[in-house]
Amino acid sequence: MQFATLNEGVVPGVPSLDELRGLKPLQQPEWPDQGALEQVIGQLRTLPPLVFAGECDDLTDKVGAVARGEAFLLQGGDCAETFDGVTAENIRAKLRVLLQMSVVLQYAASVPVVKVGRIAGQYAKPRSSGEETRDGVTLPTYRGDAVNGLEFTSEARIPDPQRLRGVYNAAAATLNLTRAFTTGGYADLHQVHAWNTDFVRSSPVGQKYERLASEIERALAFMRACGATADEFRTVDFYASHEALILEYEHALTRIDSRTEQPYDVSGHLLWIGERTRQLDGAHVEFLASLSNPLGVKIGPTTTPDYIRALIDKLNPKGIEGRLTFITRMGAGKIRDGLPPLLEAVRDHGSPIAWVCDPMHGNTFETPNGYKTRNFDDVVNEVQGFFDAHEQVGTWPGGLHVELTGDDVTECLGGGEELVAEDLVNRYETACDPRLNRHQSLELAFLVAERLRGAQA
Repeated sequence: MQFATLNEGVVPGVPSLDELRGLKPLQQPEWPDQGALEQVIGQLRTLPPLVFAGECDDLTDKVGAVARGEAFLLQGGDCAETFDGVTAENIRAKLRVLLQMSVVLQYAASVPVVKVGRIAGQYAKPRSSGEETRDGVTLPTYRGDAVNGLEFTSEARIPDPQRLRGVYNAAAATLNLTRAFTTGGYADLHQVHAWNTDFVRSSPVGQKYERLASEIERALAFMRACGATADEFRTVDFYASHEALILEYEHALTRIDSRTEQPYDVSGHLLWIGERTRQLDGAHVEFLASLSNPLGVKIGPTTTPDYIRALIDKLNPKGIEGRLTFITRMGAGKIRDGLPPLLEAVRDHGSPIAWVCDPMHGNTFETPNGYKTRNFDDVVNEVQGFFDAHEQVGTWPGGLHVELTGDDVTECLGGGEELVAEDLVNRYETACDPRLNRHQSLELAFLVAERLRGAQA
């Protein structure tokens, strides 16, 4: 990697931070101490990359296969990561459920699965309001550990730029352990039974997984008997992604790759733009358009065909396969009507776009006992609608983007455990939005695998 000129914040081909600020970016913290902010930005510009440009290119190639209908992308992790959550057990649990979901999809549907975590950077969240009121007290809203604290106190809610350095440190630790797990034996396909031992007896979906794991074990034994011992069974390629929300952090971690002389944001492999910040003339689109990373954009029910064509022209003018992914978040009641016109517009445009379904964000509501939640049936319904829309238009349903955890939390209703509103109080642990627990995540994977079989027919 090349670091010349970065101390001054000048990255060839990338808008300067001042230029981006001039575009009045949305959803940015109101930092009270600009001097402290500039000091942290300067420190971040000198730090080593968290990911490498070559890894980003590898992911672009894999997403290209998704766009061609030759692979499926599984993207999942916390709604909002926390500094306290950077522990070996939490990281292992998230990786475990993603590995289990991917093996269900890959084996049951016979399609390669590109594995991407909402991990090592998802520390900032856009919010619908800048303030929060409790019992007559109004404070700045919690915007993620990258900005302020979750505790409802005046001191905790003050945006603190030192937290951006904390994001870098937490992301580095997370990526370090994730790489160790994925290359050091934990992700070995021969471990399919070991990933499941803690709940197989108590969970119907765990028992279903165990039967599939036994089939995989027999297949591996057959291959060993034939003399096939491929290294691909022992490690996995695993990539990190997050919403590129706080421009000071993302800009400070942008580097010029010495191989290609092109700019990459080395805070993560795949970066996405959220529903609230995807304005064509906005700072986030302008910044990400200048990068060479694979990119994602969240697409909601108000998106029009004209807009989506303009977005392609802005973010992928060269028509590079794997460069751009649209992540739909329509809501279960809107996706069957709202998605087909967009699929048709992109198909007719001719640009190679990967389509991924986020069935979480359009299906959030509050229960009578005051918990923000989602119903598993709504999540499934939106996924089914995603497949229905692609089947109608004749395009490839390329992936799934899910907020999940490897823990047995009680944050989303329904699923095989039939969680109800009164159960939410038991283990409601999210820092922001409700996540599927491990049982619900695995149940969803089996349902998606069934639809994938049909999509390949």
